[in-house]
Amino acid sequence: MKRLPFWIKTTQAALLAIAVCFSLGATDAGSRYTDLNHRLMCTCGCAQILGECNHVGCPNSAGELGELRADIQGGASDKAILDSFVGKYGAIVLAAPTTHGFDLVAWIAPFAVFAAAMLGTILLVRRWSVGKTQTVAADTSKMDPVERERREQIRRETGEGGF
Repeated sequence: MKRLPFWIKTTQAALLAIAVCFSLGATDAGSRYTDLNHRLMCTCGCAQILGECNHVGCPNSAGELGELRADIQGGASDKAILDSFVGKYGAIVLAAPTTHGFDLVAWIAPFAVFAAAMLGTILLVRRWSVGKTQTVAADTSKMDPVERERREQIRRETGEGGF
């Protein structure tokens, strides 16, 4: 049997160590609890994340956090826990909208509105700038000779091509 080079062995060991580190955090109930309570909103009306509700005397957060702990200890998956909270409290309990169906509009709409506003602003500025140069050219041909001579003198003295 052929021996593997040293660099291949060390690469394999490093990849294994990285995989172990990531898998330990993924199965830790504490990290799951923190992740899930940051994906849910408190239903007391304080408009805060469930895990960070600092509403004094909050009537809901303790019960909801207890329910979350029980679901995690019961072995439910993240999706099942989120679905049970949505079923019990409504979609308002989710801190972020889902990426399915009509909720997808909540993710797309801000970018679409921003793009439309940028396009509108660009078109408006272009229209203003094109209209202004045409207006200036038209105005100089129709202005009285004294004013035209005064503007020409200002242009010569300042060295600007404007007016």
